[in-house]
Amino acid sequence: MATSITTTYAGEFAGKYISAALLSADTIEGGGITVKPNVKYKEVMKTLSTNALVKNADCDFADQSTVTLTERVLQPEEFQVNLELCKKDFHSDWEAVQMGYSAFDTLPPSFSDFLIGHIASKVAQKTEETIWQGVNATAGEFDGLVTLLEADTDLPAGQDLTGVSVDASNVIAQMGRVVDAIPSAIYGKEDLYIYVSQNIARAYVRALGGFGADGLGANGVNNGGTTWYNGGDLAFDGVKIFVCSGMPDNHMVAAQKSNIFFGTGLLSDHNEVKLIDMENIDGSMNVRVVMRFTSGVQYGIVDDIVLYHD
Repeated sequence: MATSITTTYAGEFAGKYISAALLSADTIEGGGITVKPNVKYKEVMKTLSTNALVKNADCDFADQSTVTLTERVLQPEEFQVNLELCKKDFHSDWEAVQMGYSAFDTLPPSFSDFLIGHIASKVAQKTEETIWQGVNATAGEFDGLVTLLEADTDLPAGQDLTGVSVDASNVIAQMGRVVDAIPSAIYGKEDLYIYVSQNIARAYVRALGGFGADGLGANGVNNGGTTWYNGGDLAFDGVKIFVCSGMPDNHMVAAQKSNIFFGTGLLSDHNEVKLIDMENIDGSMNVRVVMRFTSGVQYGIVDDIVLYHD
């Protein structure tokens, strides 16, 4: 594929490329999901449940409970990034001198460094989005957690919440619905989070600044108004909030971190971008960019999850 270079060069190059702000895979980097590396093909996760165990005592042994053993399969899928650039396209660019004066030249080093970082960041962005809203039928995606939950008929009806368009006027009530639906067995657990989309997090911050309709006061938290929040952790009714850049708008998931999983082969594969100069291989002036990695998500016990979705 041809390389398109647009430049308005006048004077010395500043030595720095600027790209658009990129989402990182913050669900992984922020520790919001249990990462299971070294999964070559698939990993079977066993889940165990019992009914009532404690009964009134008598003289005889009586089997009093049913043990149910089920499993869920975490099977990462294989993905790749393939790009090709022609070095000749850079000969007329203002960084041509960095390529050397020989006819057997290389890509400008500063551009190579930028390209590697840019591609790794784009993959991180795509991974973050796919973790939550990916659809396996779409090329380059696996089924995300929201997709899996929406299709799971075992999700208890009281924990499958139909959402609305969330803003500062209703966010407190809608997040309250999620907390009210959290099973008593996991409420208060250390690794319990409400995973929320960015628009819900913004609405919540604004509501706490005094713009809600639920008795928050005209000036919000500590009378700080819109200046009350300077980043940092958020919580609701004692449950920690995890803001997910890749979650679709107006969605929330309440779950324990220990109950949702991201599987891959080697974590380092997600950061390894290979630039292959084809000159010594086929005599061409092309440079190929290659990434290969595996990714997939799964959850354990669906009874311990709350889904808020449209």
